[in-house]
Amino acid sequence: MNKLEKLKYYIDTLCIYNLKEDAVIKSLYSLLCSVKSEDVLSRQSEFFKIVCGYTSLKAYISKCILMDDNAFTKAASAGDADQLPLSTIEAVKYDLMKLEAIASVTADDISNQIEDSDLREIIQTIPKWETGKANKPLNVRWDHQLDELIEFHKTNGYGIYAENIAFTWRNKEICPVTSIDLITLDDLKNYEEQRSKVIDNTESFIAGYPANNVLLYGDRGTGKSSTVHALLNAYHAQGLRMIEIPKSAVADLGLIREKISNSPMKFIIYIDDLSFDSNDTSFSELKAALEGSLSGRQPNILIYATSNRRHLIKENFSDRENDVNRGDTMQEQLSLSDRFGLTITFLNPNRAEYLDIVKKIAFSRGLEVDEERLCFKAEQWATRRGGRSPRCAKQFVDFVESCSSRNKEW
Repeated sequence: MNKLEKLKYYIDTLCIYNLKEDAVIKSLYSLLCSVKSEDVLSRQSEFFKIVCGYTSLKAYISKCILMDDNAFTKAASAGDADQLPLSTIEAVKYDLMKLEAIASVTADDISNQIEDSDLREIIQTIPKWETGKANKPLNVRWDHQLDELIEFHKTNGYGIYAENIAFTWRNKEICPVTSIDLITLDDLKNYEEQRSKVIDNTESFIAGYPANNVLLYGDRGTGKSSTVHALLNAYHAQGLRMIEIPKSAVADLGLIREKISNSPMKFIIYIDDLSFDSNDTSFSELKAALEGSLSGRQPNILIYATSNRRHLIKENFSDRENDVNRGDTMQEQLSLSDRFGLTITFLNPNRAEYLDIVKKIAFSRGLEVDEERLCFKAEQWATRRGGRSPRCAKQFVDFVESCSSRNKEW
C-alpha cells in the first residue's frame, strides 16, 4: 500500500473528529482517489483552488481540530477529559496521528504516484500548495499533545464557541457574530459603583458561584449596553460567551436554554432595550425564564437586560381606568422586574460629572486641547443635543479628535 492509499484509508477511518464532510478534506479525498486516472489533473486543480484560500494545509486542518465539536473537546472544555473511556482517548490519539499525516501531504506526493509521464508533466504546471505549520498548541507529533489540547479547550471551549465569543439568535439557531464591539471596561468613564456590581456578579458567575440575572436600568446613553459589551471583551478568555436576542425572541428563551444547557461554557443571554406594552403577554415567557419554569435555572446561563423602564412595562392611564383588579395587575407587572436579582440604575450625569467624563475621554485619547475651551464647547454640544450623557460626551470627543486630526477648527 503506497502513501496516498494509506491517507485515503486514514480519512475513511476517522472516528472522533468529524472532518470527513469538510470541504478541504472531501476535495483531498477526491484527489487521492483519482491518482490512477486523468481526473487527477482537474481534481488537483480544484484542491489547490480551495487550499490557497487558507494560510496552509496544516494551519487549516489544525484549526479544524481545535474548533471541532466532539465528545473529547466537550469533555476537555468541562475539565472532564480524565473521565472519558480509555477507548475514546485512544481513538483521539489515532485520529490526531492520521490528521497530521493528511495535513502533511504535498503536491510532489501526488505527482510521484502518477505513472503516465505526460500527465505528470502537465500536473507540474499546477502550483504547489503550502503545507506550512500547525496552529498552536499543535506542533509536531499531534497524537502526543493531548495535554496541550485539553488546556486549550479548557480556556477556549469547543466548536463554534471556541472560534467565536458573541452570538445572535436567528431562524431558531445560534449564529456567530464575527464583528463585535471592541470597547473595554477602561474605555468607560465614571459610573464605577454601578459597573463594579455588574463585574462582581459576572466574576462570581464565571467562577461557578451563585450569581443573579441583571437588569441595567436608566437613562439613554449612560453606558448600559456598553457595560455589557465590555464585560464580554474582558472575560471571554475565562469561558464567557454571549448570545444577544431581540425582544421578539423572548418566547424562544426555553429553546435557547435547551441548546446550551449541556455546554461547559458560561453564557449571558443579552436583551437590549427591553420593554413591553401593557397588553403584551410575551413578558410571561421572560418571567418563566428568569425564575419559575419547570426546567429551573441552569448554572451556566444568566440573563442580562438593559431598559429605560424600571418595571419594563409601558403603562397608560387608560389601563388603570379599565382594570377592575388593579392591584393584581400591578403585582403581575412588578413581578417581572423583581425576578432580576440585581437591578442597577444608570442616571444622566449633572454638569460637573458630564464635563469630567469629557475630560477623561479626551485625556485617554491623548488629545492636547485647551481644557476651558473643551468644557465650553462640550456644554454647547450637549445643549444642542438635548441633554448630557456619556454617549453625548463620547460623540463630542470623537468630533474634536476628528477635527484635530485634520487640522480643522472645532
